[in-house]
Amino acid sequence: MIEDRDYRQYHIDLSRNLVEDARAAVIPGAPERAELIASGLENPQKIASHRGLDSWLGRLEGYPVLVTNTGMGGPTTEIVVQELIQLGVTVFLRIGTTGAIRPEIPVGSLVISEAAIRLDGTSDHYAPPCYPAVADFELTEALKRRAKNAGASYISGITVSSATFYPGQERYDSASGYVQRSFRGSLEEWRALGALNYEMESGALFTMCRTMGLRAGCICAVVANRAQSEKVVRDVIRKAEEQAATIGLRALADILISG
Repeated sequence: MIEDRDYRQYHIDLSRNLVEDARAAVIPGAPERAELIASGLENPQKIASHRGLDSWLGRLEGYPVLVTNTGMGGPTTEIVVQELIQLGVTVFLRIGTTGAIRPEIPVGSLVISEAAIRLDGTSDHYAPPCYPAVADFELTEALKRRAKNAGASYISGITVSSATFYPGQERYDSASGYVQRSFRGSLEEWRALGALNYEMESGALFTMCRTMGLRAGCICAVVANRAQSEKVVRDVIRKAEEQAATIGLRALADILISG
């Protein structure tokens, strides 16, 4: 951990003094979602914007909480999480978007990831492939409890965390339309094995935090159901993101209060 409290991390441009010793961070992918989530905090202030990574600081039940967007995929998530850890953050919550792969999961609902299938690549630099990417149990249970109390439509289970948006998720609507042989039929295979959805960050996040004894959770808004269509349903995105943000912050508050 960095001892110089004014030293700024290279990518996120934050110091320990700037983050006021926050021990919890919400890490969405998109900067606009970071602003949305930060609006749910008390007195949110934008404290950094560097290399496309925006950071906000606010209060949650009196506790300082960071919101820093990671960009898309495992590599940038790894950078942001690493630098936040060096500033003293020990609890991470990803609030993102996702594509469901099971027909019974409606667009606009929520997926709470209990564990991730590690197709992200980044996590291989932290642990061998046989090491499980598992979310923090208490944070995950808090997310479920808060979703249930809010009357939200949600499901929890295993997420497929891919290094790529197109071939790794067996999408054929790419520039070339080509998917290499090892990924053909993989969507149906993951569905048959009980996986719920695809996203790109939880595999790296869960593995990093588990190997370092830290806590991580993930809740995502479903913006497409690939069992029905490849299209993102744009008119539900904002509402679903708002619901995920509200539930996520309430669950995070529960964890901070409980210690």
